[in-house]
Amino acid sequence: MEAGIDASIGTVGDALDNALMESQIGLYKTELIKPRRPWHGLADVELATAEWVDWFNNQRLHT
Repeated sequence: MEAGIDASIGTVGDALDNALMESQIGLYKTELIKPRRPWHGLADVELATAEWVDWFNNQRLHT
């Protein structure tokens, strides 16, 4: 790569990379965004997202 860094997963044009992200975004929307509507501002979404990411990475059961 031009910047001297490597991609973390997959290769250029690898369709599986997109599937992994789409799955993650789907979980985020289903578990956090849709159930808490209506949101009252961007700050509320940012705080809830940070808390959800922390829960997702550190507290949920990993299979």
